[in-house]
Amino acid sequence: MRHSVCIVGAGIGAEHLAGYAALPERYSVHSICDLDEARGRALADRQPGTGFTTSLDDVLRDQTIDIVDVCLPPHLHFDTCLRALDAGKKVICEKPLVSSLKEADALAERLEATGGFLAPVFQYRFGLGMAQLLALMDAGLPGRAFAGTLETHWDRQADYYAVPWRGTWAGEQGGAILGHAIHIHDLLSAALGPVAKVHAELATRVNDIEVEDCAALSLRMESGAVITSSVTLGCAENISRVRLMFEGFSVESDHAPYSPAEKGWHFTARAPTTQAQIDAVLASVATPPSGYTGLFAAIADALDGKDNRRVTFADARRSLEFVTAVYASARIGGPECLPIERDHPLYAGWTP
Repeated sequence: MRHSVCIVGAGIGAEHLAGYAALPERYSVHSICDLDEARGRALADRQPGTGFTTSLDDVLRDQTIDIVDVCLPPHLHFDTCLRALDAGKKVICEKPLVSSLKEADALAERLEATGGFLAPVFQYRFGLGMAQLLALMDAGLPGRAFAGTLETHWDRQADYYAVPWRGTWAGEQGGAILGHAIHIHDLLSAALGPVAKVHAELATRVNDIEVEDCAALSLRMESGAVITSSVTLGCAENISRVRLMFEGFSVESDHAPYSPAEKGWHFTARAPTTQAQIDAVLASVATPPSGYTGLFAAIADALDGKDNRRVTFADARRSLEFVTAVYASARIGGPECLPIERDHPLYAGWTP
């Protein structure tokens, strides 16, 4: 089935358009919706047959549009998702899905009430590297996870924050933890399961902004594995890196900042597992679509009733729960345990 999409927001929406364009038999981009007409029309013109509108109301009334893809600033996600669900649209929404666990649970209630469909965006999960790790897991070779390190070391200077809503609590809802490292932390949970405890140190050291741009996190997973995560927007280059140590092997991801799973990862056997065992599994892994293309292919599979690895609402809520725990830990100056219950001080939001 070919699904008709309207992309709402022409910023990161440009990356979404490229992802849909790579799947012409599965998606058609009906239109771009953006209040900035020059930017929106310029994006629509990249894809023949794609229209443009400044009216979200028109999008929601248009019965030829199946999917509303929300690519707006974070503080607009919740209301836009609610409106789209109420209009009977299927929804795809960029990270962070919403701005609190309270909003996430309210959105879950609306999803149930409308019988709707919502797919969060975590495109890091899709690519050869992650497919290799999952294949080795399916083969039973990793054993227990021991420890690991994550690095989100990017370069964001003053020009990046010239966009008025960026760097503010009201517009962006958070800093590097919410807007940048959220992807690598989701990738970690996709591989190792939920986080049980986090101890966070946050700082604003690189730019003159309201929100954090540096972080040092110590994590304990529910499995018992211990992980450190280093985050900064003051690196001289842009690097995302995952290193995980298992009983059966150690693995290091590619270092591409926005697509660390796109290329193959480096796996090193640890006795008694042999490199030959690992290499035999890796040889059987076909290169899947990566990034947004992989994400949208998985969503199309879900919509068409096929087996899929799409990101679920539960994944997005777990991500927000982790973010809540990070901000809570930083404020109390000590570890914070998960899950976060409804009576937690930051359940309704972490913004000051």
